[in-house]
Amino acid sequence: MRKKDCKEGVLLGNIIFPSILNMRKIDCNEITKAVKNACMEANYYIPEDVRLVLEKRYGEETWPMAENILERIKENIEIARKEKMPLCQDTGMVSVFVEIGQDVHIVNGNLEEAINEGVRQGYMEGYLRKSVVKDPLNRTNTNDNTPAVINYRIVPGDSFKMIIAPKGFGSENMSRLKMLRPADGVQGVKDFVIKAVEEAGANPCPPIVVGVGIGGTFDKVASLAKKALLRPLSERNEDEFYRRLEDELLQEINQLGIGPQGFGGKTTALAVNIETFPTHIAGLPVAVNINCHVARYKEVEL
Repeated sequence: MRKKDCKEGVLLGNIIFPSILNMRKIDCNEITKAVKNACMEANYYIPEDVRLVLEKRYGEETWPMAENILERIKENIEIARKEKMPLCQDTGMVSVFVEIGQDVHIVNGNLEEAINEGVRQGYMEGYLRKSVVKDPLNRTNTNDNTPAVINYRIVPGDSFKMIIAPKGFGSENMSRLKMLRPADGVQGVKDFVIKAVEEAGANPCPPIVVGVGIGGTFDKVASLAKKALLRPLSERNEDEFYRRLEDELLQEINQLGIGPQGFGGKTTALAVNIETFPTHIAGLPVAVNINCHVARYKEVEL
């Protein structure tokens, strides 16, 4: 194939590939530093959108026990903020969602190693609990909370964004996935989501955020449910149909009476977020991923 240099990059046939000289360069040391700081900040400071919903639910709660627990949760949030202490003793396993522009070139190291080094430094310097074991059956602790679970998405342009989300396993263990039949329809989805929350009970430390994935494949739908937890609680689904479904599910979940920490009340969930993806004509995959009220994440852009 004929190759020649051009102003925009390298021309191969009729396709111009950007020259590495013209690409935006991001140093691995910058990435490590950003991840380190995000790991600590995500564990110290609850997202503002979550705090505001907790405040709202506290004002609406009528059951004295539930009101008292929500008040304790608010106090915990304030102490963590002032003292720069973890919001919860389970400082989680870190998921990192990387959105990288195709015109970005990572220099002075390996991207994945840079992210894991950031996790390592953040959990060591922040005195955060190290909860990751090297092998799921041999159970030897890695002693630095690595490796992170890293998800990549390539986008046009030269942007570089990361969402760092430490997730505790009291809530993660309550995850559910089912391959429904297309004939199960909307009601089948609703029944499955509500049953998952009902069976979880107090285990995920309610009030919770419920992430729901619908569509895709077996592996994709689980990723959708996790992604749903990263959407700010102030943002509803853009599709009116799914926005109504989120509202319906939230109302029905809060009628279960589980309440804060499982002691009853109207506040079992703070939000239900749904993410969807096209799927096969023969399938209707559904996944539920639950977050406790310490719905931690930190977004950074380099």
